[in-house]
Order: sequence, then C-alpha cells, then structure tokens
Amino acid sequence: MAYSKPWQSYEEQLDLLISRGLAVTDRPKALEYLQRIGYYRLSGYWFPFRERSGLLILLDEHGQRPAKKQRKETRVALDDFRPGATFENAVRLYVFDKKLRLLVMDALERIEIALRVDVSHTLGKLDRFAYLDPAFFHSEFSEKLHNDKGVTKHHEWLGKHAQLIGRSKEEFVLHNKTKYGQPLAIWVACEVWDFGTMSRLFDGMKEVDQDAISTRYGIRNGRIFATWLRSLNYLRNVCAHHSRLWNRNIVDQPRLPPATEVPWVAPFDGDVHLRARCFLLLRIARHLLQVVNPNSSWPERIKAHLLEDFPDLGHLDLSLAGMGAPDGWEAEW
Repeated sequence: MAYSKPWQSYEEQLDLLISRGLAVTDRPKALEYLQRIGYYRLSGYWFPFRERSGLLILLDEHGQRPAKKQRKETRVALDDFRPGATFENAVRLYVFDKKLRLLVMDALERIEIALRVDVSHTLGKLDRFAYLDPAFFHSEFSEKLHNDKGVTKHHEWLGKHAQLIGRSKEEFVLHNKTKYGQPLAIWVACEVWDFGTMSRLFDGMKEVDQDAISTRYGIRNGRIFATWLRSLNYLRNVCAHHSRLWNRNIVDQPRLPPATEVPWVAPFDGDVHLRARCFLLLRIARHLLQVVNPNSSWPERIKAHLLEDFPDLGHLDLSLAGMGAPDGWEAEW
C-alpha cells in the first residue's frame, strides 16, 4: 500500500487536532511542544482520548463470524476526540510517563548490578571461566540448536559477550587483558554485561544454580525468576529507548509464584489486564529492591509519583488502572 499521508507544518498539525475536537487553550505553547517532542510521539498519549467505535466482532481467517466461544471483540479508535480532551492533558501524561521511566531506570540499575554479582559469584565458585564451558549450563541452552545458523543459545551468548568485551574501553578490562590475557575471569567479565546479557545467561544456568540465586529473593523456583529477569529486561529496553510505558501492553509477561509463597501476587493471578501492564513489573522491582537495597527510598518515591503526579483524567475514564494497578495497591505497597 502506498503511503498517502502528506507532510504537514506544525500549525497544520495543530489545526488538524483542533478540528477533531482536541481542545487547545494555549496555541503558542502547543506549537512549542509539537516542535520539541513531535506529533507522532505525543500521539501515543492522546490516543486514549479518542472516541471508540461500537463493539466489533473480528472475523476468522476464512472471513466467517466465529462461534461465540472463539469470538474476539474489539473497538476501533476513531479520529475524533472525546469531550473534555485537551492538548494539555496529553502533555501532562507525557511528562508523568517520562518521570516514571527515569524512576524505573534508577531501580533497574541497582537490580542489574546486584544480579551480575549473584550470577558471577555463583558460577565463579564452580570455575572462574564457567561462562565458557557448556557443562555448567542446562542442555536446552548449551546443546540444542535453536536457529538457522545451527548454533546453540550458548554459542549466541558467547558471540554477544565477545562483542561487549571487544568494544569495551574500560580500564579494568584493558588492565586484565594486559596483565592476565584472555579469557577474563567471570567476576571481571560480568562488568561489561548489559541486563539482557545477564538475564540470558541466568536463563541458561542449571536449575540448582538458578534456585540458589532466586531463593535469596524469596522465590523458590529459579525458572519463574528467569521470567522475571526477561520481563525486567523488556522493561529496561522500553525505558532506555524513551518509549511510552504507562499503559503499554507488556509482551514478555513474567510467570508468578504461588500467592502462598509471595502474597502480593494474589491480585494479578488470573487477571489478564493486570498481567499485561507495567505495574506488575514495578511491583517485581519493588520486591527485588527489598533484598538489593532495603533502605532505598525508591518505593516511596515511585508511590508518591503514581499518587501525586498522575494527571486528573477521570473525565476521560483514565486512571492508574490503565497501567495495571489493582484496587487498594497503596496499602500493600
């Protein structure tokens, strides 16, 4: 399909929004935001303000109306905005989301550093170069061929690791290369890992070693803990790329331990909406920080941000529920 949308000036963009019902009380300020932030980025924040169509039933692959149990229903966003929607509402939601991402990155930095130590210390006890040896990982990671290249996940991981070592300009890397040569001991090498590299290596560890680490964080099953790390890596990537977070559908959703083991998971168990929004990942970060840094002010700071800085959008039926916050979350937090 040919792309038909024309280039528009900032003034034309704003006029289009106004024609569709988005109220603008300060035109010069709105134009300034369009120039600084961009129409497309802001559109993710005024998207929830748009009118919706009536309930539609999606047809199956044969173009037929599916049976009632297999029906998928949806509503399509229309061009016009709902009454009471303003450009300022969208900007305030954007600013709220920006600060939310910064707070999340603060927590994830601490979690990432602590887990690097956990993984390198656990594997380093087995062998200082354990990350090179397939024998220290489970067969799905170290033996099974997983893609068209005909290599294992471990081979892929080693390739990524080699890139990180090769690109690093850190003094400690250069020092260890010069004095001891390569490979680097795991407690040195781990310092160049990013969250994804660390979480993928944890995913490949043997169950006994996964459990030894996850138990420190009150999670007996290390395979569940591995899904937590994958989801937090997804969260980190969203934040690092300045993407919208507050009502994003979380693609890589974590598994949850039993509520008898971790009571706070109870509201999320079986609730499709709560499982698919970022508040669950904030709660996981909160859980991990209780071990990583129990005296951190992060829980109080993010709670204050959610309660005090989320814009008043009740007239548009928007609230913290849109990011998956369960009823009464404040008391449990």
